[in-house]
Amino acid sequence: MNGFTSGKASSGAPEEFKTGTTTVGIVADEGVVLATDRRASLGGRFVSNKTANKIFEVHPTAAITISGGVGDGQMLAKQIRAQTSLYETRRGRDMSMEALSTTAANVIRGMRVVPLLGGVDDSGPHLYSLDPAGGLMEDTYGATGSGMQLAYGLLEQEFEEGMNMEDAESVAVRAVESASERDTASGNGVVVARVTSDGVDIQEVR
Repeated sequence: MNGFTSGKASSGAPEEFKTGTTTVGIVADEGVVLATDRRASLGGRFVSNKTANKIFEVHPTAAITISGGVGDGQMLAKQIRAQTSLYETRRGRDMSMEALSTTAANVIRGMRVVPLLGGVDDSGPHLYSLDPAGGLMEDTYGATGSGMQLAYGLLEQEFEEGMNMEDAESVAVRAVESASERDTASGNGVVVARVTSDGVDIQEVR
């Protein structure tokens, strides 16, 4: 995750939308694996934190990764948690992943953050990518952040439909590590979340 400055980068894109970090999500046979690096940087040039938390549980069986503004990411997680809690209180059941992803897409509008949302419900495991404009897409694997192109290179080669959780975790970790080798805004270890019907288990693995 990086800080934001005014002005434009050489590519012409607003600097505030330049995201630093690498996050990865993979759909497996029994759930979803999310993985991120631990580095927070300012403009991708100065490491401001080496133990940044970029995975947040937002539902009993769902979590999001954060790439972009730290404050916006934390606010997004809080708002999604509030919406899921309100839904459960009113309806007496957990929100489905379809409803949760739609809620997240509505909440994220205008925020400077690009998350992956992974979760499990009665219909199985799901992974969604969201963007600040409220866009929402479901896929079987994905990556965000400044290291995403490097991570996708490994994911394209290693991902297999129906892979087990252990293999999915191994691929996700290696994708983040691969990106960290060349992306200066990513690094300082890897955190993994295993999201299953039993809940969300977040651990530092490197």
